[in-house]
Amino acid sequence: MNKPPPDKSRWWDKPLTALDAGQWEALCDGCGRCCLHKLEDADTGELFPTNVACKLLDRKNGRCTDYANRKKWVTDCVQLSVDRLEELEWLPTTCAYKLRAFDEPLPDWHYLESGDRESVHKAGMSTRGWTISEVDAGELEFHLTDRDL
Repeated sequence: MNKPPPDKSRWWDKPLTALDAGQWEALCDGCGRCCLHKLEDADTGELFPTNVACKLLDRKNGRCTDYANRKKWVTDCVQLSVDRLEELEWLPTTCAYKLRAFDEPLPDWHYLESGDRESVHKAGMSTRGWTISEVDAGELEFHLTDRDL
């Protein structure tokens, strides 16, 4: 079943360029999947997902434990911005930023649609229950997963 197009009267359905800083941050569903390590094939450039999460990710809640200072601890942490979304092909296909950049509606399980911050976890779309911290993981090659990016 196709969802209707975004409703421009709700702030999260407006173009990303129209959002203020607070709205931009609030668009995140808390899945935590953008904070998972990916492996890249050196020959083809193909990306392979792992179940290994950044050391700062609270895997139960899908949130960074030190968001304000994350670049201090994880120097290659990517800060999302409107002008970078197209180049970040590794973002999850369900990422609200990616969906809204292409004028697609948010999924039903997104908390802005459901009214429930737990709905991303209940829908099985988050890092909860199947990931491991990079602190404990060891070699990434042993942590490949068949879950979609």
